[in-house]
Amino acid sequence: MTNYKEILRLHGLGLNNTRIAESCGCARSTVISTLQRAGAQGIAWDDVRGLSEIDVTAKLFPAVSSGRQYKMPDYEKVHRELQRPGVTLSLLWVEYCEECRAAGELSYQSTQFNKYYADYVHRTKATMHLEHRPGETMQVDWAGQTASILDTDTGELIPAYLFIAVLPYSGYAYTEAFLDMKQEAWITAHVNAYRFFGGVTRILTPDNLKTGVLKNSRDETVLNKSYQEMAEHYGTAIVPARVAHPKDKSAAEGTVRYASTWILAALRDRQFFSVQEAQAAAEEKLEELNGRPFKKREGTRREAYLAEELEYMRPLVTAEV
Repeated sequence: MTNYKEILRLHGLGLNNTRIAESCGCARSTVISTLQRAGAQGIAWDDVRGLSEIDVTAKLFPAVSSGRQYKMPDYEKVHRELQRPGVTLSLLWVEYCEECRAAGELSYQSTQFNKYYADYVHRTKATMHLEHRPGETMQVDWAGQTASILDTDTGELIPAYLFIAVLPYSGYAYTEAFLDMKQEAWITAHVNAYRFFGGVTRILTPDNLKTGVLKNSRDETVLNKSYQEMAEHYGTAIVPARVAHPKDKSAAEGTVRYASTWILAALRDRQFFSVQEAQAAAEEKLEELNGRPFKKREGTRREAYLAEELEYMRPLVTAEV
């Protein structure tokens, strides 16, 4: 059964139709027809947030359709206006809504307005960053190498696993050490990563670990329930890397390798006696990693994030999952 409510939620986050179809495990044509019907009736995510899936279906498919259409903004003008000092997307959206009211036309909500502008930028190559858009994706993985913690009672060396989260637009990264890679550690790592970044991306791209993704095929994506609940809580969409498509997670894998070199390999001769001690050492190396100058562009990962990406991150939910 098609989850029309989830389609509207992901559309409200600004995902394109292909990403929504992948996340919901349905055909792209289903997504398109659903959004067209929602647009014709003036229904958006904020209108159905508190409704059940059954109520959303009934709202989308009443006996009679209103047939009203939305006015598409002039994004060439929007992009031109954004080059002027002090002009923001929020200001341009308000002005667009006022124009629509004056003309008796329907206006898009701010999330859709911003999403369509991002589509325009991507389609017309209006920015320097073509592969990734700011605030769009957080890619996550576990590092292949581990640190070692000495159990002083038994003399046993216990492995410490390093979680890596990276924002591919800026390359800004977060790391955290855990004693295992189980679900509790996996969820905790994501929560702490969002706190570190001070915001949430629209898309979350993990590998296909069972702690997050139970099944990921061309026809169906089944997420771990706790992982899905976390995504809904933070208002992000989980779009797993496709099996046998390593480029889906290239930035994360590249940062994992980089972190393995500059964090774990750099600490290979250090002796740790607790995971907290290993984490403190990893944080020092993380500061160095995020502060290292780029080789092919000016600035650092931290500077690129603060100057170019932070403002596009979704607000951080303060309540605990």
